[in-house]
Amino acid sequence: QVQLVESGGGLVQTGGSLRLSCAASGRTFSSYAMGWFRQAPGKEREFVAAISRNGAATYYADSVKGRFTISRDNFKNTVYLQMNSLKFEDTAVYSCAAARLQYTMQISPQALDYDYWGQGTQVTVSS
Repeated sequence: QVQLVESGGGLVQTGGSLRLSCAASGRTFSSYAMGWFRQAPGKEREFVAAISRNGAATYYADSVKGRFTISRDNFKNTVYLQMNSLKFEDTAVYSCAAARLQYTMQISPQALDYDYWGQGTQVTVSS
């Protein structure tokens, strides 16, 4: 089993930056593809970014492409989400998730593919 704990959220002005971290427990972190999802009040959870278990493949939602960067450090059991040029509409609770996918380079934007989820961290962008 994998336990995920997010950190790094907070209040930032439009145009600012934040870096989220997601620390995973256990020795099998490198066996999991990782993803970031977000949910704004009154809206459904949406995919943000994903990274393969070896870090070589990444995928982004169109709404964050060019502004957000996902990365991972398998020695530190941590996945990151660098968020730049933040917009008011990026305000949400951001959660990381771990997926046991078949192939090393495989990634997924589908929440149903993820087996473990963190509790989330709030990101608020003031306009």
